[in-house]
Order: sequence, then structure tokens, then C-alpha cells
Amino acid sequence: MSRRPESERSDWTDLDLLTREEAHGRLLAEIAETDVRLAGPDACDEAERELLRSRLRALRAAAADLTDHVKKD
Repeated sequence: MSRRPESERSDWTDLDLLTREEAHGRLLAEIAETDVRLAGPDACDEAERELLRSRLRALRAAAADLTDHVKKD
């Protein structure tokens, strides 16, 4: 059996490719989870709250970018 070494094989067959809609849905779910964490008592100190706020901004920007791209197509 002549099998290519790992370094020469394509990664495309191993990837879990998402559509933009699926990615957007996952981002919305993550945004909702992060909102809950930020509002809850688990985010006790200000440093953690700021990290969660920063994460929310990044998630929302990524979700908006996906919807903007869909509108342009």
C-alpha cells in the first residue's frame, strides 16, 4: 500500500467546513452564553468582566461581518 506521508496529504478531507449561516448561528449561541456569564454572579472580579466584554465585542463583530458578507452576495 502506497500511502502519502502525513505532511503531503490534503487537509480538506479532514476539515469540518461550515456555511456562513452555520457559523453565524454558532456565533449567536456563543454570544448568548457569554451574555449569561457576564450577567451572572460567576464573573466576580472586574478583570474577568472586562475579558468577557472584550469577547462579546469580538463575537458580535464576527457575527456582523458574516451577515454583512451575505448581504453583499
